[in-house]
Amino acid sequence: MTEEPDAARLKALEARIAHVKGRPQKVKAENGGAFSQGEMAWRMVIELVSGLLLGLSIGFGLDYVFGTRPIFLVIFVLLGFVAGVRTMLRTAHTMTPAYDKTNGGRTPDNDEGNDV
Repeated sequence: MTEEPDAARLKALEARIAHVKGRPQKVKAENGGAFSQGEMAWRMVIELVSGLLLGLSIGFGLDYVFGTRPIFLVIFVLLGFVAGVRTMLRTAHTMTPAYDKTNGGRTPDNDEGNDV
């Protein structure tokens, strides 16, 4: 009683649904692939957390080796946080289109510009 679905009809239906919904904007990666906004957000969260964890582990290790109170832990957690934020900002910079001063701030993708 069950029939196999028609693959061509399913693909046409998926294409129509995608056209009506509108696909999420993709961001071009350095290697030519494309990432969605959500994937880029998770990447930025992971970059921040990994910077913090790396600073935490280095600081804890130095405090353990030298037998000091958590002075190195505090210093390296702060340095890890700064490194994570810098990495996040670098990732965010790759997501935004380049600002074109010669065209009044307009880019080929964004024709709104800065109307001053």
